[in-house]
Amino acid sequence: MIVYISRRLLSAVVTVLLASVIVFAAVQLLPGDVATQVLGQDATPDAVAALREQMGLNRPAALRFVDWVTGAVRGDFGVSLVSGEPVAATLWLHLRNTMLIAVATIAVAVTSSIVLGVLAGLYRDRWPDTVISTLTLVGMSVPEFVVATLLVLALSITVPVLPAVVLDEASAPVADLLPAVVLPTIALSVVMTAYIVRMTRTSVIDVMASEFVTTARLKGLGTGRVVVRHALPSALLPTLNVIAMNVAWLVGGVAVVENVFNYPGVGRMLLEAVHNRDLPVLQAIAVVSAAVYVLCNLAADLGAMALNPRLRTGERSAR
Repeated sequence: MIVYISRRLLSAVVTVLLASVIVFAAVQLLPGDVATQVLGQDATPDAVAALREQMGLNRPAALRFVDWVTGAVRGDFGVSLVSGEPVAATLWLHLRNTMLIAVATIAVAVTSSIVLGVLAGLYRDRWPDTVISTLTLVGMSVPEFVVATLLVLALSITVPVLPAVVLDEASAPVADLLPAVVLPTIALSVVMTAYIVRMTRTSVIDVMASEFVTTARLKGLGTGRVVVRHALPSALLPTLNVIAMNVAWLVGGVAVVENVFNYPGVGRMLLEAVHNRDLPVLQAIAVVSAAVYVLCNLAADLGAMALNPRLRTGERSAR
């Protein structure tokens, strides 16, 4: 087990390193010159050359990559080309704000989707399954920005109980941002729940038809005990990967929802960086998003190992 975890940790480090290489290379291959972008098209050649020398752009790309990775490991992602402020400080503030939405969405979506998925699986082809499956199909079919717009119409305009847009800066205290977290959380939970419910339902149906569940029933165990102690751990194994991918998507892919609510998170920061061609910010967000994806998948693998004893003993049995 220790060997497996060590191997997965090493694989995670290599994956993040490869992602950083790809991100750095992609940014370097983008058309245009960074110094010209900063100074504008009217800048003189001498000013552009001086700024390129100051930013170290005349050095070989390999040396700049090593410096960038070394700084990223220390939490230093350079300086924003637009604001002139350290990227790391701004990124951590926006990441904190996005995590407020992510944590609330995970708590709501994962809990409700597992409960609904288990109910749909246990009541297969009956009215609870029909209702839940229909609602999940609707949730999967409607884009998150449409859900967000409908929520604004219902809870901010028709019945004005929640703010439609966020007017606070990214550095605002957490307490000031909490009311603005509700609507994005609901919008994201609708989409995220739909996918997890479908996977949980399918897994529960497969596991409930397996031999060990039949054996448990023949021994006289109650339905609740069979589901909780025997079926649910096995049914959650394939669902863990879906949850991990959705959690990673929450951190790096909430740009649309954050933009609808003008929420100062990583998604809005990413859109602004793309609009302003702020390459250091783009690099930092891309690498942090890749690291989140890798960590979520690693957590899913470790969770699957905790739920399935055969994964913990499989390597030893194979010897």
